[in-house]
Amino acid sequence: MTSIAQRVMQSNAFSTIYQDLWRPTFTRLFSLGGRATADFDRALRTYLARPGDRKVLDVACGPGNYTAEMGAGLTRAGRCVGIDFSPAMLSTAVRTNSAERVAYLRADGHAIPFADNTFDTVTCLAALYLIPDPLPVIDELVRVCRPGGEVVIFTSVHTEVTRLPGVATVAAVGGYRMFEPWEITGRLHDAGVTDVEQTIIGLGQYVIGRKP
Repeated sequence: MTSIAQRVMQSNAFSTIYQDLWRPTFTRLFSLGGRATADFDRALRTYLARPGDRKVLDVACGPGNYTAEMGAGLTRAGRCVGIDFSPAMLSTAVRTNSAERVAYLRADGHAIPFADNTFDTVTCLAALYLIPDPLPVIDELVRVCRPGGEVVIFTSVHTEVTRLPGVATVAAVGGYRMFEPWEITGRLHDAGVTDVEQTIIGLGQYVIGRKP
């Protein structure tokens, strides 16, 4: 975790402001100042928080804002597990987003410590662009997703704006990866996911795939 952005994610101070201050600001930036990303994000959160007896995994969960929401709607044996590599983020998650059906675990997304075909829903939201060597993480998301389950990703996407020399340089120096429009969907297909839907909004992309 050597880039500027990765080191920031290890910070106790940043973990405490991430949910209420940084996340809303960053979401607005993804829409180039508009509200389209925030509106889509709100609809997605509602969908992911639907009631049910499901097992959910939130990879790179940060301070647990999505994790707690997804866990709130679960019933019976339903559980939501959030994993993250940053102790600071996990400490904030436990303090601010604990719930009856929610658990947190320190783990690396490159080697998720669960068996194949374990979870009904596997998410990686607003994190993949900061993870070193991120594409193998997608393979892990698919591996732990059960047949018929869903993999949900929100991350960056290259656009005409991000290809501007100054923007590209700042992103590279900060350790922020911009994905080509075909990279995430292509990796999901390579991992065996056949039903993949991609929605590009501003500088971000939402990708939902269902494992056959």
